[in-house]
Amino acid sequence: MRRYLVESWAELKKVAWPTRETVIRLTLLVLGVSVAIGIYIYALDRVFNTLLDLVLP
Repeated sequence: MRRYLVESWAELKKVAWPTRETVIRLTLLVLGVSVAIGIYIYALDRVFNTLLDLVLP
């Protein structure tokens, strides 16, 4: 168990951790893309729903 912990800690020291600014920027990017995709899906749903209402009275 000790060997595992020592090797795990050694691997964690090799990790290139992102800066706080990078984390914030990428988080905002993910949120923005998620909102954009949500709006896109909502718009398509409204269009198809309207078309379906026209076809099926």
